Amino acid sequence: METERPLILFTNDDGIASPGLWAVVEAFHEVGDLLVVAPKTQQSGTGRSLPITSEGRIHAEERSIHGKTVTVYAVEGTPAQAVQHGVLELAERLPSLVVSGINYGENTGNGVTISGTVGACLEGASLGIPSLAVSQQTRHDLHLTYSNDVDFSAAAQFALKFGKWLLSSDRPDDVDVLKLDVPLGATPETPWKMTRLSRRRVYWPTRPERVALSDVGRMGYHLDSDPSQAEPDSDVYVLMHEGLVSLTPMSLDMTSRTDLYRLRQIIVGDETYQSGGKKKAVKPAKVKVAGR
Repeated sequence: METERPLILFTNDDGIASPGLWAVVEAFHEVGDLLVVAPKTQQSGTGRSLPITSEGRIHAEERSIHGKTVTVYAVEGTPAQAVQHGVLELAERLPSLVVSGINYGENTGNGVTISGTVGACLEGASLGIPSLAVSQQTRHDLHLTYSNDVDFSAAAQFALKFGKWLLSSDRPDDVDVLKLDVPLGATPETPWKMTRLSRRRVYWPTRPERVALSDVGRMGYHLDSDPSQAEPDSDVYVLMHEGLVSLTPMSLDMTSRTDLYRLRQIIVGDETYQSGGKKKAVKPAKVKVAGR
């Protein structure tokens, strides 16, 4: 019996009209059945949010993908909501892969939870679907644009490479999302490195300039980081200092990597008070710790 072609769900946080989205969709045109479900408008910075103010209207559009006319969908909502609508309403079967991007601007360091590109993949992973978040490093002033000055060709080829791997391989435990960041000027031959998420922040918020607090005062952001000081095996160091492609495995398990039993002992040890000049321990409540 002929094996069913994989269904690949594409989304992004820059909106349905973003050239980055269509660059990666074109790259996958031979790999499987393509389903494009992206926000109707710019949704950068929305993370994995599911705001109750989103009305979820879906607008069907006709697009040409590698010379073939297909129906694609623009959602009035965030990237994570686009994934939900795609999986629950528009897909005829469970997608085999979610691809989010290609984003205008890198998504690195501890700011990745801000990223709608990454948020869409976290939502896909939570629904049991392997997910790939793809970002292209660009100049700061191009982050919220649809500039044609950005070359997405190398990022699209790297996305295809790692997307095929996700489709054809058994992932190790605890790898729910692959986060791919491609540097400025990269080619398909640019070396890539496996990296971890840096604890550093790269983009910092800027204070609104306004006269009265009741005036419009949107927060901005600016680049304030020395990538050479980041952890050498991190996404920030590899992408922004070495100029290489960064591939970071991410997990839905955000539990701190610490000894839970030891942490409990530390907390219990802090539950003391002074009585008559002597340190007296407070009897702790019984707490069941996994594995103990």
